[in-house]
Amino acid sequence: MKTIPFSPPDITEQEIDEVADALRSGWITTGARTKEFEKRIATYTGAAGCACLNSATAAMECILRVLGVGPGDEVITTAYTYTATASVTLHVGAKLVLVDCNKDSFEINYDQVKDKINENTKVIMPVDIGGRMCDYEKLFNIVQQKAPLFHANNEIQRAFNRPIILADSAHGFGASRNGIMSGNAADFTAFSFHAVKNLTTGEGGAATWRQNTLLDNESIYKQFMLQSLHGQSKDAFSKNQLGAWEYDIVSPAYKCNMTDINAAIGLIQLKRYPDLLAIRKKIIEIYDNKLLPLGIERLVHFEDDIVSSGHLYLLRIPGIEEDKRNVIIQRMAEKGIATNVHYKPLPMMTAYKNIGFKMKDFPNAYNQYKNEITLPLYSRLTEDEAEYIADSITEIIKEIR
Repeated sequence: MKTIPFSPPDITEQEIDEVADALRSGWITTGARTKEFEKRIATYTGAAGCACLNSATAAMECILRVLGVGPGDEVITTAYTYTATASVTLHVGAKLVLVDCNKDSFEINYDQVKDKINENTKVIMPVDIGGRMCDYEKLFNIVQQKAPLFHANNEIQRAFNRPIILADSAHGFGASRNGIMSGNAADFTAFSFHAVKNLTTGEGGAATWRQNTLLDNESIYKQFMLQSLHGQSKDAFSKNQLGAWEYDIVSPAYKCNMTDINAAIGLIQLKRYPDLLAIRKKIIEIYDNKLLPLGIERLVHFEDDIVSSGHLYLLRIPGIEEDKRNVIIQRMAEKGIATNVHYKPLPMMTAYKNIGFKMKDFPNAYNQYKNEITLPLYSRLTEDEAEYIADSITEIIKEIR
């Protein structure tokens, strides 16, 4: 029997050699490789700047802190996401406001976003689930309409003078919509380079931001560095220069920097990335050709003006409920195929129930979840394995129905 994991990393001897070089260099924490990785990400995405951190979660939280979001403020995001999107709002002491998905869609409900914006709203956090970007043009139209309600708390907020759009594009590195790359579509964007992501650094993430003529990019970058290195005025690389030991602590901040070991992996992954994306696109085509005739619904990765990163193959099986969906997952496991569910909506989780969220208030999210299955999709997956996966789930669905 075949054994097909869900999402193993694609690591070659190139990444191993680059990590070995980093280890031999005598400098393994944040240094020249991390700075180079930041520059290449900014160039790749078209962003005005990039700060590499140890996770997308850290990136989102640091963005909120750089923006000055805190108690008394509100942040709007979708109920159909992983906890990290929502938990960072609670970390900074702001109020979490959840909205539903659009009907029969994984995207945030734009009408509900518009309705929920009030004088306390500081940030909107859409999620580029599966690697397909949200409609940022629509979101910018909404926040511009609501600009008269906005009350800025600091100079950075005044540079926007409207609710700020922070994209959770943990899945979206390499995606584009209307010719604009993820990382340069929202005001700020958070990427994940976790082990299961298209491009991995083992653990890691990045914050990017698009150009704003009222903001100084170097100043923004410095604030991210302060947030990620204890509020220390010099990083370890600068302190290590001869006679340059002295530093200040300008705020009691956090520790979430990326290391040069992680960046070494990322530099090679980025060089290989066009080929990795092409493999993902081919697997998606195999799944679509096999499964769409069954009446399967799936996240659409490629349209005229939409190019997905192809991170997750999310499918839905119309006419079934959770119990049958779970049987299909178990039957796939018996065939040696690991599958997953993306996502169990936040109001179904204990932590968010305890805050007061109720699943009945998010019917579209529940309908997306109840019959959703995510198939393996990664660059080490062979075409034969993709065919086997598609044929296996086809067989099981026909039996279940």
